[in-house]
Amino acid sequence: MKRFWKRLILPLLISSALNNFVQAQVTGGNPLPTQQQLSHLSLERAWWSHAVINPQRDKVEHVTVDEDLVYVQATSGVMTAFDAENGRQIWSVQVGRFDQPSFAATSNEDEVLTVNGGSMYGIDKATGRVLWNLVLPGQPSTGPSVDDDQVYFGTLDGSVYAYDLKKIHKLYEERRLPKWSGQAQVWKSKAAKEITSPPMPVGRFVYFASRDASLYSVAKSNRKLIYQFETDGPIVAPLARSGDTLFVASDDNNFMALMLTSGKVKWEFTSGLPIRKPIRAIGQDLYVFPQRGGMYSLDPASGNQRWSQPDLSEFVAIMGDTVATTDVDGNIVLVNRAKGEILGSMPLRRFSVRVGNERTDRIYMATESGVVMCLRQIGHNFPVFHQYPDRLPLLPEFAPEDGQEEPSATKDESEAGS
Repeated sequence: MKRFWKRLILPLLISSALNNFVQAQVTGGNPLPTQQQLSHLSLERAWWSHAVINPQRDKVEHVTVDEDLVYVQATSGVMTAFDAENGRQIWSVQVGRFDQPSFAATSNEDEVLTVNGGSMYGIDKATGRVLWNLVLPGQPSTGPSVDDDQVYFGTLDGSVYAYDLKKIHKLYEERRLPKWSGQAQVWKSKAAKEITSPPMPVGRFVYFASRDASLYSVAKSNRKLIYQFETDGPIVAPLARSGDTLFVASDDNNFMALMLTSGKVKWEFTSGLPIRKPIRAIGQDLYVFPQRGGMYSLDPASGNQRWSQPDLSEFVAIMGDTVATTDVDGNIVLVNRAKGEILGSMPLRRFSVRVGNERTDRIYMATESGVVMCLRQIGHNFPVFHQYPDRLPLLPEFAPEDGQEEPSATKDESEAGS
């Protein structure tokens, strides 16, 4: 019981004690851009807030998002969740022991999962309550991935594990976790070397890549090997997918599009440099970032190059006809999606922890000291959902009464902390 109250109250005490400190840091250090600065890029600040963090000893390590929440993970192990649209702090929780190495969180519709030290934790998205934790059987090399039935992760020795979510919850309810974690394991698959990015479940199959220069497709139910695709160099960049196409980059400077179900090559693109950063496949857009080689926009159907920009280094978000990126100096740069022309830039280097947001049209970023900010296009009060458009809430439509005009749209005033 003492441990329970310590876990519950400690983040709240930290938040309260540091609130004035961080507020003074924001207003005094003034890292937030003004509306005048943002308006030159047709942007506005949707909200800003601060994560539960002790800036004297900790820093922000990961920021991830889904359609509902923004998750900020500190090096101490404290995770803070914010409403993605208004910035309201939903909860904060200490995950595992302090100062353990961690991986970026992932989520499904109900839970957020993270690996901290040698354990994996499942957290209720609505309340922040830790639902369960597993002791992992090997040293993790990736964060978790999850679908409706199973959770997956990779290890340094080349293993990929699948665990049954229903079994995990049953063991937790029986108070048999974490001691009996192994009973929730469904299967283990083995590559020759380290697994380099979270396994990707798609339908009845799971895909993962290894430093042994191979991509593997296995059956989700029993890990039966469907195919193995070999390259001439280690596969380091996370896999990406669009429809029935899987995108794979290797250290031999080649970038390939494969048929998802068969592994047959659809096309290849030679960058001339290794590709180790995440590949971004969003609708009819495909972005690749070779090491020190700038940014390429490709046609995902053919692999033909649309344009390139030598000084861009990271993807941030897609907003209408614009793609937000980062340049080599850490500035936010807006680029025309169709032609690659640079539309403008802003020096926001203090917000160095940035989200490659493939889910919506929002820009999310944080300072290492815990200040979190969301930017959007001016007047775009409702987000565009790129991956799962069906998750956008339905908005009521009101017909004007006789003799009355249509009401004009009003600006969303729900800014947290401003």
